[in-house]
Amino acid sequence: MRTQLAIKTNAVLEKYFPERRVFLKSDNDTRFIRLRPVTQIVALAGSAALVAWAIVATAVILMDSIGSGNFREQAKRDQRTYQARLNDLSAQRDTRAEEALAAQERFNAALAQISVMQSELLSSETRRRELETGIDVIQSTLRDTMKDREAARAQVAQLQDTEGGTVQVAASTAPMDFLADALARTAKERDQVVADSEVALMAAEELTAKIATMQEQNDAIFRQLEEAMTVSVAPLDRMFRAAGMPTDRMLNTVRRGYSGQGGPLTPLSFTTRGDVPTADTLRANRLLNQMDRLNLYRLAASKAPFANPVQNAFRFTSKFGFRRDPKTGGRRMHNGVDFAAGLGTPLYATADGVVTHAGWGSGYGRLVKIQHEFGIETRYAHMSKMRVKVGQRVSRGDRIGDMGASGRVTGVHLHYEVRVGGKPVNPMIYIQAANDVF
Repeated sequence: MRTQLAIKTNAVLEKYFPERRVFLKSDNDTRFIRLRPVTQIVALAGSAALVAWAIVATAVILMDSIGSGNFREQAKRDQRTYQARLNDLSAQRDTRAEEALAAQERFNAALAQISVMQSELLSSETRRRELETGIDVIQSTLRDTMKDREAARAQVAQLQDTEGGTVQVAASTAPMDFLADALARTAKERDQVVADSEVALMAAEELTAKIATMQEQNDAIFRQLEEAMTVSVAPLDRMFRAAGMPTDRMLNTVRRGYSGQGGPLTPLSFTTRGDVPTADTLRANRLLNQMDRLNLYRLAASKAPFANPVQNAFRFTSKFGFRRDPKTGGRRMHNGVDFAAGLGTPLYATADGVVTHAGWGSGYGRLVKIQHEFGIETRYAHMSKMRVKVGQRVSRGDRIGDMGASGRVTGVHLHYEVRVGGKPVNPMIYIQAANDVF
């Protein structure tokens, strides 16, 4: 039964794949290879499978190449967008700073002008009080003179009645002339005092109008300064809080360590008599406190790693946390983040600090450690070249080395760590917090 089935199958296959012979001829002999239908089918199937595999592999390679190209283009577009956003935020920050500086200058000029106006007002008030005192004295003198005049008239009448002589009348003429002159001078002085009082009142009204105008201008200046301070201080406060840094304790630390000229801004006081501060004084002191807080934030921001150690084009290759060890295959803690770029890419300090280590580290290769304020330390590993020495003081943005592949690595990259109190924390907390502000 099987033989018949095989014969029938072979007969059907021979219709489509007839038996063929491949002759191999040499100088001495001639041989041939018989290609049965089954052999031809197997060879055809193998050839078809090989062609199909080649087509699929080529398609996969093309799709991967297209996808990689699209990913790189998207990464470049994202980087350009990110850079443009950074430039825009930087321009806005500079504009706000210029507006705040101009508003502060206008505020200082307004304070100086207010001081001058207050001095003039106080002088006018003193002059007015002197004039009132003079008027009171003149009025009192006038009343006394009028009483003396009435008494003199009474005496003259009495003399005329008793003696009736011309000599007495002539003798009384001299006191009357003296009294008339005194009254004339008193009236003139009174008129002059009244005129001076009117001038003083007009000057006081003008000063009052000027003071009202100055108060309106001061209010506008105060509003601009308050808006500028809000725009400047609030993002910095959010940045530090996002990084998990207690702002009050941090600012107290910066204030204690502040050693530059000047110091915290002192409250304003426009009186030496111990009077209750005015609303403008309280408002100005609030602004001064905000300016002091902004200055402390600026100092603190330069001492914490709110920056990116790589400023050229790069890609993240490993994040903070547990990961698979490429050499052992096990899981281990990755205490930092990895930035991959070309060999020799510049690496920069992310905050002000002092270099505490610049040499070879086990597993880290060429390693630089920088100690910052607030118990923060940053580490830069696997360098190809170090450009700082132990004990050297660096500032944010100073170049400290070049990217390399020293130590325990699988390729060129930077291993970047941030440690607080000796314990590793995720560096992206600081980088992302800074990206939302700067």
